[in-house]
Amino acid sequence: MSQQRVLPQSKETLLQSYNKRLKDDIKSIMDNFTEIIKTTKIEDETQVSRATQGEQDNYEMHVRAANIVRAGESLMKLVSDLKQFLILNDFPSVNEAINQRNQQLHSLQQECDKKLIALRDEISVDLYELEEEYYSSRYK
Repeated sequence: MSQQRVLPQSKETLLQSYNKRLKDDIKSIMDNFTEIIKTTKIEDETQVSRATQGEQDNYEMHVRAANIVRAGESLMKLVSDLKQFLILNDFPSVNEAINQRNQQLHSLQQECDKKLIALRDEISVDLYELEEEYYSSRYK
């Protein structure tokens, strides 16, 4: 994993689109939050009455809050997409995990084979001794 992998063009384009989505959503959150803060300022008297201006500001804050929520949901979807991309396209780490598991199982197999060979040798010695005892006692 320490070596830099070269991604195919389609994957590179996909990663660039993820990066653009990230920047756009964060910019949307920041812009909308800044505008909500700006609407909280009380302005001097204008041609529009305070009640009308208050309703307009309230409506604008609701719309901007909805934009912030939409951008947040988009970021959560982006995280999900990135996880899926990583799971589906990270073949080197999957291959490494498979190789490690193969090595573990191979060493376990060798250990079992050694134990079975030792057990076979023990049984062979015991069987030989039993046969000797059996045949020597039978003819006496």
